[in-house]
Amino acid sequence: MIKSLARRRYSFVLSNCLFLSLAVGVLGQELQNAKPESVGLSSQKFGQLSAVLDGYAKDGRLAGGVAMVIRKGKVAYSHTFGKRDRETNSPMAEDTIFRIASQSKALTSVAIMMLQEDGKLLISDNLSKYIPEFANSTVAVPKDGGGYDVVKAKRQIEIGDLLSHTSGISYGYGPAKDKWEAAKIQNWYFADRDEPIAETVKRIAALPMDAHPGDKYIYGYSTDILGVVVEKASGMTLEQFLTERIIKPLDMKDTSFYLPTNKASRFAVVYSVKDGKLERAADPGLGVGQGHYVNGPRKSFSGGAGLLSTARDYGRFLQMLANGGELNGKRILSRKSVELMTADSLLGVTFRPGQGFGLGFSVVKDVGINGQLASVGEYGWGGAYHSNWVDPKEQLVVVYMTQHIPATGLDDYGKLRAMIYASIVD
Repeated sequence: MIKSLARRRYSFVLSNCLFLSLAVGVLGQELQNAKPESVGLSSQKFGQLSAVLDGYAKDGRLAGGVAMVIRKGKVAYSHTFGKRDRETNSPMAEDTIFRIASQSKALTSVAIMMLQEDGKLLISDNLSKYIPEFANSTVAVPKDGGGYDVVKAKRQIEIGDLLSHTSGISYGYGPAKDKWEAAKIQNWYFADRDEPIAETVKRIAALPMDAHPGDKYIYGYSTDILGVVVEKASGMTLEQFLTERIIKPLDMKDTSFYLPTNKASRFAVVYSVKDGKLERAADPGLGVGQGHYVNGPRKSFSGGAGLLSTARDYGRFLQMLANGGELNGKRILSRKSVELMTADSLLGVTFRPGQGFGLGFSVVKDVGINGQLASVGEYGWGGAYHSNWVDPKEQLVVVYMTQHIPATGLDDYGKLRAMIYASIVD
């Protein structure tokens, strides 16, 4: 009998070890690499794209970057170019860690939809249900001849308004920018703040908005406010929620709000162009924060612009969405939530030619009016440094990471898009 019990205990241990091994295998399973032709893409075109990207670094227009193309769930193209750090002559690498700025908004928006699926909130809820300070929002209305009046908002802000950027809240440069400046709440950068994001958001609630809720698409702090809603509805910090519910399940091993010191050698330096030449971007300045993500207070978890990540990690996140909410057996969202997030929700509110905006993502509605190679139904969102997108019709996911600010006066993104779509041969 003792031997029988021992055998059963041994069998139990073995079965649990096997289960854990299988679980770790699924969690750590990488997206498969594939020859471009095996997924209907052209190696020749990708060779031309690599040469073009290399040229930006060679000519000193960009320090460097990483471009990745996933089709039919397989990585068909991954190219690094230029330098992660020009001063130390450190090359860009596939595991280089980037500030992803407003690409953070996609993860926070997904978190809100997850909480709706958990029964913790509804996106039709008033924001004041979670942050009471927003119960009596005001709007700055410009006056003829200059100045503005502050009036009561026509209705309360709803969570859906924040998801679609129709809350009326900007980055503090609207009609009442003097009040926002006095409150020291302008621009998207939070890494230097020595306070939790919820405290900053409470002060935002007291400031006049740029428009009445639902009236206009206005880009600003909406998703940072959503991050506080995540905290209130879940009982976790935004960092904890994103880590436990999205980042770990998707094995996004290099995605975080602040950088572990043992990864500092992989952190991309931010560059700007001055007098036609690349130079290390000023710190502080332009919201760059060369050092705050490593040595800063580490208190403010900005759901709108605070995350760090790699091309590999963000590719996994986007592929999860492209798969209808799951990756490698790990379901993050239902297919129906993904469908709602990627459908136009603006109800006639002006956004961009040929595009609408869903719940966290821009959405292509008319390819001709949009004026660039794309497909109807393509969705995505970029940031201050780079851009990414998902094209469901073509089963295509594109990740493009650079660390250059301001990202104006360059045509790299347009050429990247044109050449990737030109590579489709099936």
